[in-house]
Amino acid sequence: MFLLRQFLICLPLIVYSGVRIWMLIPRMTARALFALIYLLLIAAFPLGDSLSRRLDVEGATVVRMAGYFSLPLLLYTMLSVLAVDLAVGLALLARVVSREKVRQRWFRRAWLFLVLVIPVAVVVVGAVRNNRPQVREYSIEVPQRSSQLRHLRIAFSSDFHLRETTARRFMDRFVEKVNAVDPDIVLIGGDVREGNRQGGRRSEFEAGFRRLKSKYGVYGVLGNHDVWGADTEAFFERSGIRLLQDTVVRVDNAFYIVGRNDGRWGNRKSIHEIMEGCDGNLPVIVLEHRPTDLEQVSRSRADILLAGHTHNGQLFPVNVIAMRQYEVSWGYKLQNRTHVFVTSGVQVWGPPVRTAGVSEIMVIDVSFVGGE
Repeated sequence: MFLLRQFLICLPLIVYSGVRIWMLIPRMTARALFALIYLLLIAAFPLGDSLSRRLDVEGATVVRMAGYFSLPLLLYTMLSVLAVDLAVGLALLARVVSREKVRQRWFRRAWLFLVLVIPVAVVVVGAVRNNRPQVREYSIEVPQRSSQLRHLRIAFSSDFHLRETTARRFMDRFVEKVNAVDPDIVLIGGDVREGNRQGGRRSEFEAGFRRLKSKYGVYGVLGNHDVWGADTEAFFERSGIRLLQDTVVRVDNAFYIVGRNDGRWGNRKSIHEIMEGCDGNLPVIVLEHRPTDLEQVSRSRADILLAGHTHNGQLFPVNVIAMRQYEVSWGYKLQNRTHVFVTSGVQVWGPPVRTAGVSEIMVIDVSFVGGE
């Protein structure tokens, strides 16, 4: 429903953009063909969204993916038309070009070329970026306290949104990249599943997670999309992911992991309530889905906070909104004495296109040093 609301909000500008392109096309037959294609493009997402709720309908997956791709294509068509219109308007006002030149055939063809090619190129590049997760490495120091551990390598990922349309080799590529960095522990920041839409691929995804290798195992928390599906806790268990729900785990007498419930549903404890289970003599890693309580967490005894959810907006210019909504929408920040990491996710939600942020696996090398 979120995407549909945003689509309807932008619909007047999308229609305007279609009319502007239609006016630039010289031949009536070509205009008619463009109008048909553009109307199908507009209808693709509502139709695909409807079919996605009826997985028994033959061809629903194909239509749904077409609908998802139509959204960024329409977005960047709209932005391209508005940008070129603005540029031409400013050029006319500044008398850089004359109205006679703007009416010339070659000028209108160049105008048409830009507003048709730019959106397609942006979507293609965004689709490629989405399917190539990167390993991004960080190094930090935290107080050792009474821990005997001197170094910890964390592989942190979030926002998988696994469903029947997930790329076939995604899990293989993810597991290979994580195992290649030889982590001591793997942490999962939620939104592992896209509701209950894994179809016949659930066992494939579970088997993929079980292939992850690390000294201390795999721990995870739930995201807002995980709670939509049935059998969620069993999925995590079968995947070999130890699920933390407002709980604390003491790992090898060396550090604590605090796993928090997602705050969207209002059914979670405060960070101070949860951390009553920590004796204060070991380093503390807080794992949660969304970065919404940074100030409270940074004033607790947390040394590291790991979160996801934001996708860094996923699509430009939505990332600008995300930057205003979250204190840290992507990347790293030292807040008070807490090292805050927010990942843009290993995959995206909805349209499989990313033009903001990167698809990433965060690898964090933690050095435990003396002192408080």
